[in-house]
Amino acid sequence: MERSGLRRKFVGDRAFYRMVLAVVMPMIIQNGITNFVSLLDNIMVGRMGTEPMSGVSIVNQLIFVYNLCIFGGLAGAGIFTAQYFGRGDERGIRYTFRFKVLLGTVLTVLGLGIYHFFGEPLISLYLNESGDGGDLALTLQSGLDYLHVMMLGLPAFMLVQAYTSTLRECSETVLPMKAGITAVLVNLVFNYLLIYGHAGFPRLGVVGAAVATVLSRYVEMAIVMIWTHRHLDKNAWARGAWTSMQVPGDLMRQIAVKGLPLLLNEALWSSAMAFLNQCYSVRGLSVVAAMNISSTITNLFNTVFLSMGSAVSILVGQRLGADDMEGARDTDNKMIAFSMFLALCSAAVLIVLAPLFPHLYNTSDSVRSLSATIMQVFAIFWPQVAFMNATYFTLRSGGKTIITFLFDSVFVWVISIPIAFLLSRFTDIPIAWIIACVQAGDWLKCILGYVLVKKGVWLHNMVAA
Repeated sequence: MERSGLRRKFVGDRAFYRMVLAVVMPMIIQNGITNFVSLLDNIMVGRMGTEPMSGVSIVNQLIFVYNLCIFGGLAGAGIFTAQYFGRGDERGIRYTFRFKVLLGTVLTVLGLGIYHFFGEPLISLYLNESGDGGDLALTLQSGLDYLHVMMLGLPAFMLVQAYTSTLRECSETVLPMKAGITAVLVNLVFNYLLIYGHAGFPRLGVVGAAVATVLSRYVEMAIVMIWTHRHLDKNAWARGAWTSMQVPGDLMRQIAVKGLPLLLNEALWSSAMAFLNQCYSVRGLSVVAAMNISSTITNLFNTVFLSMGSAVSILVGQRLGADDMEGARDTDNKMIAFSMFLALCSAAVLIVLAPLFPHLYNTSDSVRSLSATIMQVFAIFWPQVAFMNATYFTLRSGGKTIITFLFDSVFVWVISIPIAFLLSRFTDIPIAWIIACVQAGDWLKCILGYVLVKKGVWLHNMVAA
């Protein structure tokens, strides 16, 4: 293909990027501010020492599994929401919202049960004796104290996701951004007041961090719900949304068929991430601390290109719902290329700045050095992560959820985890090299994603009359 042809295929005009940025920028801003405040939150806890920081980090890994189960469970209905919006079917959107609430309630009850009865043994999986001198008992108690409070915020988190995902799929991305920014500011303020006991508030340590997070969840929930139901002219789907929880049986079956693989995918993928970190944790508490620091920083930097995945799902899904297959493919090609470009830029910045961030934490020099190296390793592989993320959401936008299930979580369990398990337990190679080997294993997934997207197996309108 000639250079001009490549440019037409992968580079859009100004109107195209204005359209993309109108959708993705509110998500980038919201996620960026959220991750920035999470960084400040992490630093505040990290100033208390390695053990409290590690206990909170481990619990956040466990909560992460619940969060992604909610995302995955709601995403199945979200595929239909985006296509119903492209078709102009408000009743269909209302039904998908109700489905999200029903499924989210089931997942939340299940999550609360697991954390209540199995919280301690789950945290203990990450605590391994080593020569780094960490206090494992203090780490465990810090984690349990944090977990017991964080459980109170799960219902609010679920409702926020049900509302904000529906709003975004209907091209309303500004309100979720405003609500999210308000929530993280509430979290930041009360972290400062409750972790250290400023302005007459009690000094609660890790419990204070959890209280601040839970409070912010309910603030965000209130903002989103009140705005949505006060602006029924913009959100006609919300009119009568709570008068019943009735969803047509045929639609429930369709969503279940498309959504169950997504739910299983997110459950298996998030548990795989937790297991990967458990593999890394066998090298000692210093690795747990270094992974916590590096993940917090990298989450701040990778927000830009990872947010593009949601934009792919929304914009491509709307074109599929409108039966514009050529437009869907053209939009997808350009968004994948744009996502990889953003990842390359983000990686270059982080590689340079990585050694500076660990000095914000009250930890040892060895942990600081290790966390900087881990950040740089992750950054090197970001362009491929951006490509995989965009191809995943491309396949999902067309309802190919069985394929995404195999493409995403099954791949991690079959390829990535065996690499991490064997190298962490049966070799002495440094942890940074283990992480690099795990990332390199994703090259096979990149090839698979390229083939599936190029073949167009995802070009499918699921809500055609």
